[in-house]
Amino acid sequence: MGAYGERVAVAYLIEAGMAVLDRNWRGQSGELDIIARDRDTLVFCEVKTRRSQRYGVPEEAIRPAKVRRIRRLAAQWLAMTRLRPPEVRFDVISVLPQPTGAAHLRHLRGAF
Repeated sequence: MGAYGERVAVAYLIEAGMAVLDRNWRGQSGELDIIARDRDTLVFCEVKTRRSQRYGVPEEAIRPAKVRRIRRLAAQWLAMTRLRPPEVRFDVISVLPQPTGAAHLRHLRGAF
């Protein structure tokens, strides 16, 4: 389910004109789903996919500990690549597959 959501998110970001720089990057304490460039802004994008909203919308699964982990991983990625973008943003893409047709996708820019 997670891989499906990430494929949907990548296709959406590319369609929106963003360049995907890295996917599923593993650091010391976890993984960054998507790293992209939106003009001069470097975007670290967390993708959350759920089969239904039975337990809430997908983005509600991102708790403060997850935010801290993503920020630490982003710092590791930046140190490894030595990139110094003028701006960094943390986005969340929520994906809900539908029984027929395209998945419902919500892009929260600057989510945290």
